[in-house]
Amino acid sequence: MARLAQTAGLTDIQREILSTVRDFVDKEIIPVATELEHRDEYPQAIVDGLKELGLFGLMIPEEYGGLGESLLTYALCVEEIARGWMSVSGIINTHFIVAYMLKQHGTEEQKSYYLPKMALGDIRGAFSMSEPALGSDVSAITSKAVKDGEEYVLNGQKMWLTNGGTSSLVAVLVRSDEGHPEGTAPHKSMTTFLVEKEPGFGEVRPGLTIPGKIDKMGYKGVDTTELIMDGLRIPADRVLGGVTGRGFYQMMDGVEVGRVNVAARGCGVAQRAFELGVQYAQQRHTFGKPIAQHQAIQFKLAEMATKVEAAHAMMVNAARKKDSGERNDLEAGMAKYLASEYCKEVVEDAFRIHGGYGFSKEYEIERLYREAPMLLIGEGTAEIQKMIIGRRLLEEYRFQG
Repeated sequence: MARLAQTAGLTDIQREILSTVRDFVDKEIIPVATELEHRDEYPQAIVDGLKELGLFGLMIPEEYGGLGESLLTYALCVEEIARGWMSVSGIINTHFIVAYMLKQHGTEEQKSYYLPKMALGDIRGAFSMSEPALGSDVSAITSKAVKDGEEYVLNGQKMWLTNGGTSSLVAVLVRSDEGHPEGTAPHKSMTTFLVEKEPGFGEVRPGLTIPGKIDKMGYKGVDTTELIMDGLRIPADRVLGGVTGRGFYQMMDGVEVGRVNVAARGCGVAQRAFELGVQYAQQRHTFGKPIAQHQAIQFKLAEMATKVEAAHAMMVNAARKKDSGERNDLEAGMAKYLASEYCKEVVEDAFRIHGGYGFSKEYEIERLYREAPMLLIGEGTAEIQKMIIGRRLLEEYRFQG
């Protein structure tokens, strides 16, 4: 067992789950990840293995057929999976954000219908906030839902859906002015709709088109797509929670879970980069000795290991805070910001340790070097995290002058 990134106070069940996942990663993911990634191939065999392990139901309550585990357990599993191949952690992350939003905000009918199927991995989730022109400015959403009898008609274009093609249920955030007078704050006139669709590309149901995969620098294998709604009709009972106008809060609650997930991914990728760097440094010789014996390389390894340890501790703290029922936007923002920045730095140091070989597609570090940048922008950029952190600090430390 590696010395770094240990987590104190885990139960026997948590340790058993993590051991099983780590074993699966070492045997089923790491040996094939780079080849699949270079081909940009969806890892169907790996996903089937995760379904068999019950991982798609990890955080879904036992009453709905899941394992009922905590956010901490989930985050530690994500850390292990991202250590093998970050794209695989993306496949389960959006699924879990939708399952979490259903668990927290869905009607009883919605929970009873969707969660058991999601726990089995038979229904797979994706969620959609962003649009082509707005990025992090969620309040500027222009996609719209208009009430028409017992249905809503949705129109607009969404962007950056992880699992947009392979999912069969998408939680879509749109503007819905119905019941909200003119001048209502934008975030109070948004609604989350539960949109079912066929997996695949093209017109996947009347009024809904998934054009195709976006070609990306890294984060391959998992499909990232647009979503185009043109007269898409959704029944009123597929408004998440049954009431319009609450979508922004529901999505932000889900994104807090997502930020812990992205922090966990950063931890996992950084751990793998450290493993690769420390192994290579002991195998490669220059000037008559392994480069690990050169002080310059030892300094790099020391900095890398410290960053791995610090990021892991902050990620665990953010997950435990959410599990305790407390608000964790400050901790999740800090963890996501630190873990993603440190991940980029640790990966780059491992890349430098590899020298010219780091630039070769034969070596795993080349893949990690292209994957790390996604963490800097996914689930809110570093700048967005710092805005959240700054505002929360001013709330906590308000000057009483």
